[in-house]
Amino acid sequence: MFGILHMSRKQSCFCFVHASACVYVCLHVGICMHLLGCDAALFGLFIIHSIDFSWLFRMAAIIQPYPTHTFVPSSSSLVGIVSFWEIFHFSNLRRRGLHSSAVSALQIDVVPCLKDNYAYLLHDTDAGVTGVIDPSEAKPVIEALRKKDLGLGFILNTHHHWDHTGGNADLKRRFNAKVVGPYADRGRIPEIDVALKDGDTWMLGSQKMLVLDTPGHTKGHVCFYFPTSKAIFTGDTLFSLSCGKLFEGTPQQMWTSLSKIMAFPDDTLVYCGHEYTLSNAEFSLTLEPNNEALKKYYSEVKELRQANRPTIPTSLGREKACNPFLRVSSAEVRASVGISREADEVQALAAVRARKDRW
Repeated sequence: MFGILHMSRKQSCFCFVHASACVYVCLHVGICMHLLGCDAALFGLFIIHSIDFSWLFRMAAIIQPYPTHTFVPSSSSLVGIVSFWEIFHFSNLRRRGLHSSAVSALQIDVVPCLKDNYAYLLHDTDAGVTGVIDPSEAKPVIEALRKKDLGLGFILNTHHHWDHTGGNADLKRRFNAKVVGPYADRGRIPEIDVALKDGDTWMLGSQKMLVLDTPGHTKGHVCFYFPTSKAIFTGDTLFSLSCGKLFEGTPQQMWTSLSKIMAFPDDTLVYCGHEYTLSNAEFSLTLEPNNEALKKYYSEVKELRQANRPTIPTSLGREKACNPFLRVSSAEVRASVGISREADEVQALAAVRARKDRW
């Protein structure tokens, strides 16, 4: 810093002009960002990433200065400006509720399989890596990959049931893909290569994935959460307006699993394993006929299904507002299944599940 005291008059003038220009730019950018509704943290990112302060130290002779008549733009400064506007654009989309998986470079495509199953193609456009979640059969997945001119690197299974793993062997053989599944079900997942436990993180290309143990439907069921895309793949644990049957688990396990999922933000996109939404909506209305959000969703679901379009993904916020298996504290739901207000959530969930099984 002592070098600053020994600047020439020409260097001092240059520093003053450069500093004034930086202040002018920052001031006007700050005003524009404020008018656009951008927050202070993003303005800070602009300052940190976009302004190259090394000129001050060069002029102070701390590092070798460039000739005073030469302007040399910093590559880090240019990268910072680009990074800032990418951050600002994503922030704006999120504020307006328009952000999508395309922003995070993870493209998600629904692939209908069998009668009512869904597999999901996940393509990381940055890394050029593609995976598929819960392929019950190979043929529709192969066709979807062909249309997009993609290969397949990974097969991910949420649980061992054949209608979620039936395509594993053919897809692995055709594409030399790796099979990823739950550690607890490693002995029942066909062709498994990578076994993941609760809390593990795993990378699909550049996309981080968090693994959650969610037993209930089966003992070894897991869900996959992609934080950058705010997308969770719930298999047969959580459906739109329902949850999976308790084939191997208990109501306590299922409630714990659903509670894990409910802890995520309301704008989380939920991708489940089956297209059951219309039937589930009709059942849900028998429990909460006065739920306005549910009635509105039912109308939307009917329109989508009449057009042969998927109702998935749904949002976690919508499920919290409409799904009786997540609304077991609702007085109307409890009254409909004959459960008292004093009963805990596990008892209420068991009653709702039993009613659905008989419906």
